[in-house]
Amino acid sequence: MASTSSPPQLFLSPLLQFPPKLIHSSSISLSKSNTFATSAAQFLTNSQISPVFQQPHLPFSSQNTEIEPFSLEDAQILYRKCLELLKLSARYADAELVIAVHSLILKLGEDNYLLNSLITAYLKLGLLDDAFAVFKGMSNPDVVSYTAMISGFAKSGYEFDAIGLFMKMRKRGIEPNEFTFVAFLTACSRISGLQLGFQIHSLVVKLGYLFSVYVANSLMGLYSRCGFLDNALQVFDEMPQRDIASWNIVISSVVDELMYDRAFELFHEMVRVDRFRANHITLSSLISACAGSCARVLGREIHGHALKMGFDNNLSVSNSLIGFYTKCGTAKHVQALFERMPIKDVISWTAMITAYMEFGMIELALDIFMKMPERNSVTFNAVLAGLCSNSEGFGALSLFCEMVNRRVELTENTLTSVISACSLLGEKKISEQIHGFVIKFGCKSNACIEAALVDMCTRCGRMTDAQKMFQQSKYDQNLSIKWTSLISGYARDAQPEEAMTLFKWGQSEQALTVDEVVATAVLGICGTLGFNEMGEQMHCHALKSGHLYDVRLGNAVISMYSKCGYMEDAWRVFNLLPMHDVVSWNCLIAGHLLLREGDKVLAVWSRMKREHIRPDSVTLILVISSYRHTKLNMLDDCRRLFFSLTREYDVQLTSEHYASFVSVLGEWGFLEEAEDIISKMPFEPKSSVWRALLHSCNLHSDLIAGKRIAKHILDMQPEDPSTYILISNLLSASGRWHCSELVRDEMRRKGIRKHPARSWIAHNNKVHAFFTRDKSHPQSKDIYSGLEILILECLKSGYVPDTNFVLHEVEEHQKKEFLFYHSAKLAVTYGLLMTTPGRPIRVTKNVLLCFKDSPLSSRDNISTRSIFFSHRPISFCLKHQGQNPYRGAFIRLFGAVWTLETNFSLKLLTGILAIEEGIFHVLYACALQLSWHQKYKCTSAHLVFFLLCLNQVHQQLLLCSKRAGSATNFWLTLSLIQALLPG
Repeated sequence: MASTSSPPQLFLSPLLQFPPKLIHSSSISLSKSNTFATSAAQFLTNSQISPVFQQPHLPFSSQNTEIEPFSLEDAQILYRKCLELLKLSARYADAELVIAVHSLILKLGEDNYLLNSLITAYLKLGLLDDAFAVFKGMSNPDVVSYTAMISGFAKSGYEFDAIGLFMKMRKRGIEPNEFTFVAFLTACSRISGLQLGFQIHSLVVKLGYLFSVYVANSLMGLYSRCGFLDNALQVFDEMPQRDIASWNIVISSVVDELMYDRAFELFHEMVRVDRFRANHITLSSLISACAGSCARVLGREIHGHALKMGFDNNLSVSNSLIGFYTKCGTAKHVQALFERMPIKDVISWTAMITAYMEFGMIELALDIFMKMPERNSVTFNAVLAGLCSNSEGFGALSLFCEMVNRRVELTENTLTSVISACSLLGEKKISEQIHGFVIKFGCKSNACIEAALVDMCTRCGRMTDAQKMFQQSKYDQNLSIKWTSLISGYARDAQPEEAMTLFKWGQSEQALTVDEVVATAVLGICGTLGFNEMGEQMHCHALKSGHLYDVRLGNAVISMYSKCGYMEDAWRVFNLLPMHDVVSWNCLIAGHLLLREGDKVLAVWSRMKREHIRPDSVTLILVISSYRHTKLNMLDDCRRLFFSLTREYDVQLTSEHYASFVSVLGEWGFLEEAEDIISKMPFEPKSSVWRALLHSCNLHSDLIAGKRIAKHILDMQPEDPSTYILISNLLSASGRWHCSELVRDEMRRKGIRKHPARSWIAHNNKVHAFFTRDKSHPQSKDIYSGLEILILECLKSGYVPDTNFVLHEVEEHQKKEFLFYHSAKLAVTYGLLMTTPGRPIRVTKNVLLCFKDSPLSSRDNISTRSIFFSHRPISFCLKHQGQNPYRGAFIRLFGAVWTLETNFSLKLLTGILAIEEGIFHVLYACALQLSWHQKYKCTSAHLVFFLLCLNQVHQQLLLCSKRAGSATNFWLTLSLIQALLPG
């Protein structure tokens, strides 16, 4: 059976503040540097290492003190008393006693055992300078002396001095023992010195210390700390003997790598093979694994096991349980556990702050923070991060200012959180001030902070600054992080095509590593653009690279398919994911809501309740909104859910919840009740609540209430461009054109500008964007020619443009042009021209689509194609079953003929030939439609060109057709065309 004894805790010392006060004769300077050499010569000549390692040892005492002679018996008694007093001083942390014993030791002759005990006592009391002075004065330090000081340096944060001392020991020919290797590997682990660790591993094998459990455990700790889990597992598998610490190290290592199932397997193997009982460290790691994998049932079982083993009052286990119930429980569970803890440390208080922040209980979290008996930078950082996660940007900035005034240690996490707070506020001036503070602080070279700065610039209207930062670090090794931030920034700034272009450029330059973060960002862009093809490619990449086990990336895949309208694929990915969180369910609910499938949303909600999935605030907002799109009026159920949010789900109501509920009431015509709900809100409603009511007023044509609400919104957000547009449109709808124009003049005078309506369509892995009456596309002539034919077909089928939607004081024919050539129609026409028959066309918009004037919803359908429109926040699809299945093919062909694009036309003809049945009907229809040549002023050149195209069709028919009547039908069509030719 493996030994269960723990290594002796020699040479341990707590952290202390530096620089230490060393004796004057040595002029030693301890250093904390960030680089290290990998050979003894480099360490001994490195200026960053303490000068003591480059000096010969001084005598033990520089003073010539006359010592009275001792008898041998008295000397032995004094020797034993000194050892006993050193142990007592370390046990009771009595520094004065150690100094007194030190003075007694000076009267004795130099003895390494006694001096090593003195060094150990000083180190245990945190007096590293005194311990080092004793070590320096030894004329012949042995391996124990060096090991004690190496451990002291490593534990006190002076890892490079520990490494340098080890190199000096090796140069003096002193062989290290197993405890020396443990101390040295501790220093390597703290600075992630992997390369040096490899060399020490070789030395350990060479000297035969790999069979030491302590050394093997230290090697595993080094490899796991540096992210080399495979090396750690290999050392573990090759260990002939293990103790409980060995199992704890390997279990915690796999938990850190998010391999939760492997952690449970190792635990069962530990119990089965070595028959070890789990200690508090084992249970803490397993509880963390349950929290990470959302294993609620298993986590409760481990909690019960810990209670049976008597670890209910253990501090480490209790802290882990707080983290578990934060993710897999309720605020009541966490609070009850915290109140039962007999002993609480800083970690316990910080965990409670994090828990309350996770549950959205900001006031309780701040109350815990104020009651803390002791605070450190980690605690302040937890509050900062919690405020940012709850969108409390101003609160986070205030706390940061307090940290600066109190001179609290500012870490990288602190700066990252305050940058995130600026991103939340979106204030340009504040972001510039924080940006300058970070540069002066000297952390701008940190890759994560630079990426956060780029992200902040993109969120605060500083895209130019973000691009400059990106260009300045063009050849940086960590460029991939900033690349990802800039891609996400373009997507947020309503420039998804630029984001996609930047992504493709990064791949072509091989400068962008497609990891989980990049894949998640690109999948979000694909969902925004409806770019399903690229999204599928990213999905395949995630499968091949094994990244799909990351729950955030899996959620991004689900969201992408949901936004593109492929709910079956979204559910398929959801079912294949090894674990889910609440975001996974939210993605499915949002997908059904985009398709206006309210009943399916409620079905998903019922399944969540059956599986005891705790919803978050977003879940409840989506579920409430789904009652707008149910087949039956389920308003009573919606009311019960809304008024039970706080009682049943511990969710504090926000303006978003009220806006969703108001929109449901307005959808079903309860406008008075909706306005009454707003008037009784316990806090000041945001503009989103009033906008929901205004939308309902427009839906039910309540112009009087709509004007009153619109003015109220304008008072709340006078600088919001959408508010001005809203007022202008309301005035235009009531015929007050002059007042409407005054509102738009005021917008121009103040420099307020709204984002124009825009439509995107993806084709051949490229995104094409269109504005209203846009002619910047390279194939605009083809698009406009095809659109004119589509409009004529729509007019023939009974479509009448509703010019009431054009809120501009222009002539009637100009209003029709606004309707005929808006961005969505241009995008659809391009899709008809460029895609093969039978494939659906997906168009994405950045504004809500006006359905009532869409010619695609007329009774006589124009095309057999499925046309999908998606936009934020809802999407739908119109499937057209045309009476003439070949009319769309003719439209594409005629648009190409009109512009004399020979190659393009032949390509289209090849697509038409793919339709075997009815090809002659297509040709016949083409001949008949050419009678439009008088309207379009068609010349002989156009018709001759079209005749040549038909000749190509004839050649194909002669090769593939088996019916005797094929040639006859073709020549009949050809004679009709010749009759149309002038002259």
